[in-house]
Amino acid sequence: MSEVKAYGAKKQAASLEEMTIERRELQPDDVHIKITYCGVCHSDIHTVQNDWGNSKYPVVPGHEIIGKVVAVGDKVSNYKKGDLVGVGCMVDSCRECSACKDDLEQFCEKGMVGTYNGPNKHLGGHTFGGYSQEILVDQNYVLSIPENLDEKGVAPLLCAGITTFSPLNHWGVKKGDKVGVIGLGGLGHMGIKFAAAMGAKVVMITTSPDKAKDAKRLGADEVLISKDEDDMKKHKGSFDFLLNTVPVGHDINPYLELLKRDSTMVLVGAIEPLEKMHGGNLILGRKRVAGSLIGGIKETQEMLDFCGKHNIVSDVEMIDIKEINKAYKRVVDSDVKYRFVIDMESLN
Repeated sequence: MSEVKAYGAKKQAASLEEMTIERRELQPDDVHIKITYCGVCHSDIHTVQNDWGNSKYPVVPGHEIIGKVVAVGDKVSNYKKGDLVGVGCMVDSCRECSACKDDLEQFCEKGMVGTYNGPNKHLGGHTFGGYSQEILVDQNYVLSIPENLDEKGVAPLLCAGITTFSPLNHWGVKKGDKVGVIGLGGLGHMGIKFAAAMGAKVVMITTSPDKAKDAKRLGADEVLISKDEDDMKKHKGSFDFLLNTVPVGHDINPYLELLKRDSTMVLVGAIEPLEKMHGGNLILGRKRVAGSLIGGIKETQEMLDFCGKHNIVSDVEMIDIKEINKAYKRVVDSDVKYRFVIDMESLN
């Protein structure tokens, strides 16, 4: 074992502070990574606050990890010292169930092992995330980062990126499709970039007219103000696909009326109860509401390669680790465009 510096919360809703955590000794399949950047995800905040009722303390958040390989185990062949790599939301799974065999480790039937707050089979207790100096991860859950991308902007791709790329990819969004992205935040801004790169006609759907200019800068062809009843009527029954990134419970009925027959709205943001849905909005048009959770390792690598090809990264604001508590408040207040990324050198 080795001790490294980290930043975490010692109890529910506590401020994050510097602490020391243990990392395991290098295993034959391990990649030892010195962390250079780590994105800040709203899930980090939910976990610190124990909003989902399953947090374990102390918690060291961070599952949008970028770093350099400093050592590899004897069985590692795909990575070497000096490589630029990433680690996303999971660091292990059972590898035996139907989901794992289908490269859908995020849906592992025995439960994926989260990068933080998952069971730690090596040291006992639970896993610690990327708000730390170093991490050791099994090679099967490490990702290669395209060399042409700004690594600071790559960090949020490992959660916000794959969370939006996966449904667009799975439901086959293609050139010429009319795609609506509902909500312009950390997820929504990536949804716009991906859908535009896939050749879709992209409509940003928002309650805030003041977001229109930025939405078009990100790649949206048009902006639909969902509070404008006339504007909503104009778009009724015209969308091939809707990506709903709204992070809280809300009324989805108005959005269902925007879908074409046999089209789908996918939820990626609201992991909580929604307002009542009117069955007629599905029945009259054979429409679908679905959900999506990150992506498997194979698809996440495909996403990163797609980003390399199209030069896509997240819009980020850089912070030092000592600013993390202020950053959390700003995330809750929707005061960031569009993701915070921690310069982990500030922890040294």
